[in-house]
Amino acid sequence: MIGLAWLVLLDDSRLAGAVERLRGALSAAGVRDCGDVGGPGTAQADAVVVWADRSLPDDVTAALLGTGRPLVLAGPTLDRADPSGALADAAGVVPGAATGAHDIRVRSGRDGEALEWALMAHQHRRADTSTHAGTHDHLTDRVLRLEKVADDVCVLLVANVGLTTHPLATWRPSTRALAWTPGARPESVDSRAAIRLLLTALRHAIAYPPPRPVGVGLLGYGAIGHEHSRAIRHVPGLHLAAVCDTNAQRRAAATNAAPQLRAFTEAADLLADDDVDVVVVSTPPNTHAAWAEAVLSAGKHVIVEKPFAIRTEEADAVLRLARQHGLLAAVYQNRRFDPDHLAVRRAVTAGTLGDVFHIEAFVGGYGHPCNLWHSDTDVSGGAVYDWGAHVLDQLLDLMPGDIEHVTAAEQKRVWLDVTNADHSRVTMRFTSGAEATFVYSDLAAALKPRWYLLGTRGAIVGHWRTERVIARNDIGTLEEDVLAPADSPPLLDLHSPDGSVTRLATPPAAPYAFHQELADRLRLGLPMSITGEQSRRVLSVMEAATESVAAGARPVRPR
Repeated sequence: MIGLAWLVLLDDSRLAGAVERLRGALSAAGVRDCGDVGGPGTAQADAVVVWADRSLPDDVTAALLGTGRPLVLAGPTLDRADPSGALADAAGVVPGAATGAHDIRVRSGRDGEALEWALMAHQHRRADTSTHAGTHDHLTDRVLRLEKVADDVCVLLVANVGLTTHPLATWRPSTRALAWTPGARPESVDSRAAIRLLLTALRHAIAYPPPRPVGVGLLGYGAIGHEHSRAIRHVPGLHLAAVCDTNAQRRAAATNAAPQLRAFTEAADLLADDDVDVVVVSTPPNTHAAWAEAVLSAGKHVIVEKPFAIRTEEADAVLRLARQHGLLAAVYQNRRFDPDHLAVRRAVTAGTLGDVFHIEAFVGGYGHPCNLWHSDTDVSGGAVYDWGAHVLDQLLDLMPGDIEHVTAAEQKRVWLDVTNADHSRVTMRFTSGAEATFVYSDLAAALKPRWYLLGTRGAIVGHWRTERVIARNDIGTLEEDVLAPADSPPLLDLHSPDGSVTRLATPPAAPYAFHQELADRLRLGLPMSITGEQSRRVLSVMEAATESVAAGARPVRPR
């Protein structure tokens, strides 16, 4: 376990707060915080981190250089806290002028092989159809121009200023100095990409061996199989090792997408595969808990498709077993990263709406429910469990307070060939008095807004979009595919008390965000933003809703 001692001298209070949050994030990842430099823990530190924006006295600089430990010179330290140039000399660089803050594309440098895996393999396509492919990450920060770099300095990360490439992170083995020039702005320090890269650079400086790729096995290769396969193959640090499915066509589809896969028909073979570290369970919901326990008992981490399970006692057993074995158990709550949810969450957490006291979320339309097990209550848990596993998770992310009770009601009137309800409503009342309601309907000839939020200082309405994909068929005539409303992010309008309406920008979804967090968790120990306990809470609401329906919409307190 890496131990760090810290010297933080920052006049910028926002930057100081970000560095304090960074220390907490690193501690959560298993990095020992040995306290401030000069304290009793310094002797146990593996490295000393300096983050300063004001001049360091000469005696402090001399003490830092005399610790005999790797020295991390972070953020504005080299250009704003080193008047004598002694720290820059130790790092083997000559700092120049810094640029203004902008979007930096961070790439590995000439000696950055050790950090290559920690960079995201972006594959964004822009509106002008050009691409900027390649392994890189984005940070919003300045670039400190380094005018000179000594011959014995390893260049780990770089970024461009115009047509010139400048080092962002360097390592000098002879003096054991790591120059980490990002981190002059809070946004950069808080960035998950920056934390991942910094932790990887620290491991490199302290001569920790790089973590090996995480082998992933897929148990079941149904409709979601390609999504997991593509993400795993694109996220550095994950390795798609094996798939198990009883259906030969699905196994063929899996191996066509990833020919290196080992394909099994028996789950026991997948669980015995030494190259598999984590298993994604994509079987029907009523089998999730049993398979998750089998995976954990085999000594492997487990990711479960949503919903977590059908009953909370099943989820509790899975989480208990994961704790006993020191393994990860989490649920693939992929819609936590939807652009519209991210935009709504940003507005709520920023206080744009004031105190949010009422949220409505709607998904549906008028049409026959999907077939297969999704519409079989005994297998799926019912309509509330299907889309509810997504949307209730979003609502609880926006309103994390204690729930007083849940009420729910269902209608069964038209689609009698399936057992799921045709129309469902779930309302959560929180102890604060706030309420959040989710409606799912296959009988909605008129759509409600996707989002409807009320706060003490404003409101947000999310409007469905109707998008069409226009193409030619094989004989050259027009084909028009009308997408379901839920297949397009809604348009979000912010309503202010003065009557003005502002269209909210939706941030681009980070590619494969859940799987990137999975790689960070299993390789570096960085916490995931989605936990098994959160998904267990979603399950408790769905279970309470089912009980409320059975009791004629009586309020039920979630377990």
